[in-house]
Amino acid sequence: MENTAPLRPADAHARETARRMLAAMRHATLAVIDPGSGHPHLSRILCQAGADGGPVALLSALAAHSRSLAADPRAGLMIDAPQDKGDPMTWPRLALQVTARPLPDGAPLRAGWQDRHPPSRLFLGLPDFTFWQLVPRSGFLNAGFGAAFHLAAADLLAP
Repeated sequence: MENTAPLRPADAHARETARRMLAAMRHATLAVIDPGSGHPHLSRILCQAGADGGPVALLSALAAHSRSLAADPRAGLMIDAPQDKGDPMTWPRLALQVTARPLPDGAPLRAGWQDRHPPSRLFLGLPDFTFWQLVPRSGFLNAGFGAAFHLAAADLLAP
């Protein structure tokens, strides 16, 4: 059976758009699998690009999404690029399949994180907050009408 999905393979413009979105992100929507029910659980989280360009999240161990990631590291991440005007359904958005892993020593990330999100200084030093690397497995970029792309992990990270 022929695949008639509107997704196209990544091209240079799609890769650059996705990497630009990752570099600019300050938050994202995280989807995890609730270990009790097996249903998805969604949370808006603080998220920034790490050194390799991939997403890094700052999460509290007290949050449901952190407990879910500890039980099952598979997750989804939605990043959007809101515009000043126009139809929100045409604004670029990037959906990633990721595998989460806690970063045992987040100290090297703290200063840069606080520079990009000054309010985080209030909770960066609290013992329950941990940085998590969200390792991309694949992604889907919807960059507007007729511009949908499938992205591999290598397409998303800095070259």
